[in-house]
Amino acid sequence: MDCVVCGSAAVTERPERTAQAYRRFRCRDCGKQFNERSAGLLNHTQYPSDVIAIVVLWRLRYRLTLRDLAEMFLQRGLVFSHEAVRDWEAKLAPVLADELRRRRHGKGSARGRHWHVDETYLKVRGRWAYLYRAVDRGGNLVDTMLSEHRDMAAAQAFFRSAKAATGIRPECVTTDGHGSYPRAIRSALGRQVVHRRSAYKNNRLEQDHRGIKGRIRCMRGFKSFDSARRFCRSYDELRNHLRPRIRHNQYVPASRRRMLHLRRAATVLAILQSA
Repeated sequence: MDCVVCGSAAVTERPERTAQAYRRFRCRDCGKQFNERSAGLLNHTQYPSDVIAIVVLWRLRYRLTLRDLAEMFLQRGLVFSHEAVRDWEAKLAPVLADELRRRRHGKGSARGRHWHVDETYLKVRGRWAYLYRAVDRGGNLVDTMLSEHRDMAAAQAFFRSAKAATGIRPECVTTDGHGSYPRAIRSALGRQVVHRRSAYKNNRLEQDHRGIKGRIRCMRGFKSFDSARRFCRSYDELRNHLRPRIRHNQYVPASRRRMLHLRRAATVLAILQSA
């Protein structure tokens, strides 16, 4: 392990450990002492990284409020406030979303070249905001983006973001009849992309909106646009990562669903703990 201050490799391990049992080190060059978490986002937190990781995972995955999580862990003898949960989510959720987004970059199949794009509505600070979402023909996430406006600039920004997230250019894009989509597709994706306008062919995406809408229903709304954008993006990335199906209406036995969930949840916890 290199020194987190000067980067030197001349590091010796100390015999004592921190209160959370993390190893301590001392740099022989600069004389600074540090521990295993000193270079991470959870450096000054008083709880172990594995506890914080599972709190953030449950916060994003399940329909739990900030106070619900604080009460659940209180039964286990861990005392922290709902504001601590909010702070942990603000620190770790973007790291998780970026890593999951990086892992699915360039993994689009033939189904991944047919996109279904639509937007749904969320309230932020008492005003309606537009959550642009796209899935492929198999139901896998393409990208998600929260915007304060529903216009040409927002549609173009979403298609550029979706192209960067997947690393591929779609062959066909299905949208509703909103007037901003044709020009946005031509300018951001190219004229060779086939554009279909049909509300009925987007039914699978309309049903997929129920995930994020159901998750935020138990919450008291978003007080800032940044927190809403962070939560929606992280939720969709995690939900897609834990999704057991790779195509629409695929049958997955219960035993395989449990195995996939445990394996993928362990990956998520490892990402959060190493942040």
